[in-house]
Amino acid sequence: MSSMIEVKKLKKIFDDKVAVDNISFSIEKNTFTVLLGPSGCGKTTILRMIAGLENPTDGDILIDGKSVISLEPSKREISMVFQSYALFPHMSVEENIVFGLKIRKTNDKQIEEKLHYVANLLGLNTLLDKKPSQLSGGQKQRVALARSFVSEHKICLMDEPLSNLDAKLRQEMRIEIKELQKRLKLSVLYVTHDQVEAMSMADKIILLNNGKIEQEGKPKDLYENVTSTFVGRFIGIPPMNIIKFENKEDIEGLLKKVGIVISNDYLDRVTYVGIRPEDLFLDSKSSLKGTVLFSDYHGCDTILGIDLQMLSHKDPFLIKVKTVDNIKVGSEVGVSWETKKIKLFDKNTKIIM
Repeated sequence: MSSMIEVKKLKKIFDDKVAVDNISFSIEKNTFTVLLGPSGCGKTTILRMIAGLENPTDGDILIDGKSVISLEPSKREISMVFQSYALFPHMSVEENIVFGLKIRKTNDKQIEEKLHYVANLLGLNTLLDKKPSQLSGGQKQRVALARSFVSEHKICLMDEPLSNLDAKLRQEMRIEIKELQKRLKLSVLYVTHDQVEAMSMADKIILLNNGKIEQEGKPKDLYENVTSTFVGRFIGIPPMNIIKFENKEDIEGLLKKVGIVISNDYLDRVTYVGIRPEDLFLDSKSSLKGTVLFSDYHGCDTILGIDLQMLSHKDPFLIKVKTVDNIKVGSEVGVSWETKKIKLFDKNTKIIM
């Protein structure tokens, strides 16, 4: 599969602050790629540089194999959907959708055909005469999407387009956007800080941290094959339990309690131990005991916060279990996990095994 967009050693500095630090990645044709990360990690800055709205300090951006660094945004054949709907309040839905086509002097017949195609696609046929003030948040977002899709550009950049919607509508729009991307065969680059959006929509996730790529790959890869403690904490609900140890004896003692034996070569390198809450289970026969600090009910599942007796770290140890009625706050429980589920990290927070 050939690349639609290639980012090469891209860098952006704002007033001595490195916002994007020498990153490289590619976006394949007809795929859905998500730039994911916390606020300030550089994801929107990257999007703006690809769109031509921000000039890189260094590096290159290629579209279909050709550098676009020197091209104006209008020449890059890219459409954008923003966090704010950016609709003209005095224009009707129809006028908002076709505004760009009229600016480019597209003939009336083509405008009519394209308008009705995207209106059908997004269920806007009955709303074409309405003004943005008469629309719900979800309808406004559909108009913004229609305005983007009507351009027929094969690359679409989306900057947190669902952040203003409620939870139910976000879920519905996630499904719609993904279906539209497949149907229209778009190459989408989507920015979000919401891992649920990323995990449910992406073909590939690029997880950013302080302007650098922490890990990239399929959603399943980032969940199952974490490369650092940052990835473990950022991907997964609730996040991975990360335990920091000051000496080898404490690590060895914890691992032995759950039946794990590793070589001294590994033990000498280990500083952090990680395990996901859903990979833990209650085990009355386990020698690893703890006190239940809280119980967070989620219906069929419950998240327990446990103070493990042999651990001195301040954060509760989280365990995700099927909801049962006999686990009370303050009770003592035994905890265990499968050997293959444990993750070991070095002093630089990078994965060892």
